[in-house]
Amino acid sequence: MKYQQLENLECGWKWQYLIKKWKDGDNITRYVDTSEQKAAVDQLREMESVPTLVLEWIEEHMSEELDVKLKQAIRAKRKRHYNAEQIHTRKKSIDLDYRVWEKLSYRANELGCTLSDAIEYLLSEASRSEKATQTVSSLKEDLNKLLQE
Repeated sequence: MKYQQLENLECGWKWQYLIKKWKDGDNITRYVDTSEQKAAVDQLREMESVPTLVLEWIEEHMSEELDVKLKQAIRAKRKRHYNAEQIHTRKKSIDLDYRVWEKLSYRANELGCTLSDAIEYLLSEASRSEKATQTVSSLKEDLNKLLQE
């Protein structure tokens, strides 16, 4: 397995996931009766300081429909956690207006590349253009100095 499973860390993630689902109004337990649900959730909430107990709670009380979603969420969280350790695999995000994203997407499609490649290409083109402008300016200045002499 590429990503190591760390029980303490992952139990904390599971606890957070379950509490978030509960706060969103989802029934995280396998019980229909609200008093049983409340008792199970209260028990879960008390486990915040000892997240390893969450595994027992999951076995005993968690809704079976939530099992697959929980596993997927933890797998994704594990991947993001380990990818964040190195700068080149860390997820980065930028905030773009829709119209800017649309133009960038159109340009990337024209170039046949990803959005990141398109940004890199456009930056290098802008840099080249700036250098060319500076070179022309300095040549004009030199030419003016020569003509004035």
